[in-house]
Parts: sequence; structure tokens; C-alpha cells
Amino acid sequence: MINLRVDIVSDVVCPWCVVGYRQLDEALQQTGATADIHWHPFELNPQMPESGQNLTEHIREKYGMNATQSEENRKKLTEIGETLGFSFAYNDSSRMVNTFKAHQLLHWAGIHDKEHELKQTLFSRYFTDQEDIHDLAVLTASAESVGLDKQEAQKVLESETYASIVRQREAHWTDQGIRGVPAMIVNEKYLLSGAQGVENYSQMIKQLQDEQSA
Repeated sequence: MINLRVDIVSDVVCPWCVVGYRQLDEALQQTGATADIHWHPFELNPQMPESGQNLTEHIREKYGMNATQSEENRKKLTEIGETLGFSFAYNDSSRMVNTFKAHQLLHWAGIHDKEHELKQTLFSRYFTDQEDIHDLAVLTASAESVGLDKQEAQKVLESETYASIVRQREAHWTDQGIRGVPAMIVNEKYLLSGAQGVENYSQMIKQLQDEQSA
């Protein structure tokens, strides 16, 4: 069985990043392959104020979608999420938030081999629980829930210990031409943009297995 390295450039408020990862995970299970997942920071809205913005308003301003189109998109995501065992619980109060703190926390979690767990937790807290993952209390509680020290997490965020490193990591990927997420780089060679679907991920894995055994 093949073991892949998959680098995933993503933001924690990106619904298609959830979908893409879950589709990949299902494809791995179906093919019997394994993967070492490495998450990398990307901010969809680096200029988002700390107060955040109503999600419907944000989508209208950024993508030009009206309320009906936005609702249809949410419905589609919710249905896809259900097939992948993930709940998108959008409502009229859903908000887009600033994610720079979340990325700093994820970097620190990675030092303790907890980045993947924390990433999944933040996805759930934002999309399913509709929590503000810019909020310090939410972030530190999320860290604690995956076995990290809550007080240390707070110190990391308040001191912005890893702020410059996260900025450098973000710049690395934008310098590589990444403009949208999810962006998956497989075996440091193949770039897959967007959520490709379980079937396409499975085909990719099988192709790589064939190449390895050739």
C-alpha cells in the first residue's frame, strides 16, 4: 500500500477545505492508502476586522451573490457535508471571522503534534457549532480539548509568538501561486486545486500506486 505526503493549504473558515479533506480521507479509506497530512496557513480574508462580518453580507460583497444564491450555496454545502459525516449548521447569524489567531494557534499545535486534531476541532467549532474562532476563549478551549495546555495557548496568542512565522508561511504559498483553497500538493509534486471529489482522489491514488509499482 502506498503512503502519500499531502500538503494542504487551507483556511479554517473555508467550507470547501472541509469537503476536500473529507473527500480525500474517504478516498484513502476506499483505496487502503495512507497519508501524512501537513496543514499550511492561508487567509481568505486577511483584512477582516476583529468584529467579523455577517456571512451573507460578506458573500454578497466579495462574490456578488444575492441572498437566494447564497442560500442555495449553503444548502449544497450542507448536503455534501452530510454525505461526508460533517454538519454545516449555517443560520442567518453566521459570521465570517478573522483567522490569523487561529493559524498562530495551529502552528503552535503543530510543534506538539496536535495540528491535525486542532484543525478538525476548529472546523467543527466554526461550521457546526457556529462559534467565533477569532475569540480567545474559544481558541484556548479548542486547544485544551485536544490535550494542549490552555494557559500556554493563551500566552502564545497574547504574545503573538508565532505571528511572524505564520506570515512567512502564508507568503511562501502565495509566492508559489496559490490564490485559492483548498490547494493540495501530493508527494511535493502534484497540485490539486479545490475539492476534487472522492472518485477523483481515488483515481489519483490508484495512479500513484501504479507508478510506484511499475
